[in-house]
Amino acid sequence: MTEPVSPAPAPSRRVGAGAVTPASALLRSPLDHLHRAAAARMVPFGGWELPVAYGTGTVAEHMACRQHAAVFDVSHLGSVQVEGPDAFGLLQSTFTNDLARIEPGGAQYTHLLDEDGSIADDIIVWWLAPELFHVMPNAANCHRVTAAVGGRDITAERALLAVQGPRARARLADVVPGAAGVARFRVAHVAWHGTTLTVAGTGYTGEDGVELAVAVDAAGELWTALVGSGVQPAGLGARDTLRLEAGLPLHGHDLGPGITPLQAGLGWVVRWDKGDFRGRAALEAERASGPRRLLRGIKGDARRPLRDGAVVRATGQEVGHLTSGGYSPVLEAGIGLGLVSPDVAVGDAVEVDLRGRLLPARVVDLPFIPLPSSAG
Repeated sequence: MTEPVSPAPAPSRRVGAGAVTPASALLRSPLDHLHRAAAARMVPFGGWELPVAYGTGTVAEHMACRQHAAVFDVSHLGSVQVEGPDAFGLLQSTFTNDLARIEPGGAQYTHLLDEDGSIADDIIVWWLAPELFHVMPNAANCHRVTAAVGGRDITAERALLAVQGPRARARLADVVPGAAGVARFRVAHVAWHGTTLTVAGTGYTGEDGVELAVAVDAAGELWTALVGSGVQPAGLGARDTLRLEAGLPLHGHDLGPGITPLQAGLGWVVRWDKGDFRGRAALEAERASGPRRLLRGIKGDARRPLRDGAVVRATGQEVGHLTSGGYSPVLEAGIGLGLVSPDVAVGDAVEVDLRGRLLPARVVDLPFIPLPSSAG
């Protein structure tokens, strides 16, 4: 692939975040009827009603992805089509990464910044043809992208399925052979049963796999074929625990207002030699002075899940707080991401304040567990 190897795993697709929406206004995936038929537990999320888990439960779905293959319905994630002779220049002057480092047929992780240098959204760009791009923002954030670069919101025109896990490509080879060969951070059109899928070697679990954009009227057939081949349906619960084990930040928690790429440990997403982009001046000032806090991995010494918002203490002093937290089924321990003082280093012992109970923990390298995608 032409995208350079990053010093940290790229957060390729995100769970998303959003305010609570009245049930009457919630959007539904084109696969909603199949989730309900499979007895999925449905929850409101980011303006949509989505499956959080199926009958097997979050831990079983998590382990299916780590050990075999799982499929996630992520149709709520946005897609904005930007095209025309000015499309490349517009994206290049708006986002932080350098599109010139890839080419048509490639995908790239990037950031849309506010003028203060904080992350308005983290995004995947699929470069489909010389003058055609699909910009993939977080759930409910398409309006931010269209306000910044224009384009057409095509979210409602397709379903988006993520097939992830060490056996994902083997299972795909039985159902959509052309999709199995789309390499990491590449994107291609693949013919399947009279329709055309857009397939990218991206995901948000830390495992190998692809994401498939499929027309709404063919989505149910594709989902059914994947599940029938032995791929485990998995919900948002497993998607969140998987991305946390992989050390992948979540917009609205670990990324967002007041949090810059430098604080999040994602400075490699900022290409200083490519020219101007939104928020550059503020980010340059922070680079000169040094970030006042850094996003770190925190691993508890017990099985009790860590929780976002919990205060982190070192030598009795408050040094930051968790921005994400949960339980690692692989490590069988509580884990979290936290914004802490830059003086707190990997290997340091800390305590996490869980409602007045101080839980011993340690700052650790990310990802929390060895993963194939962390090799780049």
